[in-house]
Amino acid sequence: MDMRGKTVLITGSTDGVGRYVARHLAAEGANVLIHGRDAGRAQTLIEEIKRDGHRAPTFYQADLASLAEAKRLAEAVAADHKRLDVFVSNAGIGSMNGGATRQTSADGHELRFAVNYLAGFLLACLLLPLLKAAAPARIVNVASLGQHPIDFDDVMITRGYSGSRAYAQSKLAQIMFTIDLAAELKGSDITVNSLHPATYMNTTMVQAGGITPVSTVEQGGEAILHLVRGDDVADESGLFFNGMKEARANPQAYDAAARKRLRELSLKLTGLSSA
Repeated sequence: MDMRGKTVLITGSTDGVGRYVARHLAAEGANVLIHGRDAGRAQTLIEEIKRDGHRAPTFYQADLASLAEAKRLAEAVAADHKRLDVFVSNAGIGSMNGGATRQTSADGHELRFAVNYLAGFLLACLLLPLLKAAAPARIVNVASLGQHPIDFDDVMITRGYSGSRAYAQSKLAQIMFTIDLAAELKGSDITVNSLHPATYMNTTMVQAGGITPVSTVEQGGEAILHLVRGDDVADESGLFFNGMKEARANPQAYDAAARKRLRELSLKLTGLSSA
């Protein structure tokens, strides 16, 4: 995909791998919409992109620990743009951000499930009209190789909580949603894929977990960019990638009944369905 003039929304793009992707797409002539919680970080990125001689990105501030803010983010993007060529759902928190104890979102949901999965689910659903208007368009969900099956009797992990399990469950949920949405959008000229960009990149998230990085933001960023604009994946949808290569996710991702339960729960929790 030639990115010149294309409109791309990247959540969690004022830091880490999202920041890398934003800078590179701006350099390729894209109209980049950046998102984050910190206006100061956003302004630093905007100034860097402008100094490099590229079009300044537009910043949308929102805390995705709140579904109301996620909805306002989608509404703000829709108010400003008639089309969206690419949506990169990248915002997330790691297993140890904010400490090892169980935390909840503004809506009372387990925090990692809320930020890493539910917010992206809601945004993708609300942004579909803009993506359809731009077709061919792409959705890229930044997931992880760290995946844990969802216990539908205790999705919010009120028993036996661990940050690593919560994180891994939220990432598997992203992959399950990817497969479901790709099937729903078949024939629409919108592709939906997910990926593990790279293992333990040198990011704030990894550092918060006290983990020594083993790969770079550049490696992860290039894997994301591959799904954003690679010609070889233009017609691929519903897939999970490990870096640049297609891979298999946790078996629960391919369980249609489990995906149906997750979708019904997600529609209810986000207010998109009263069922």
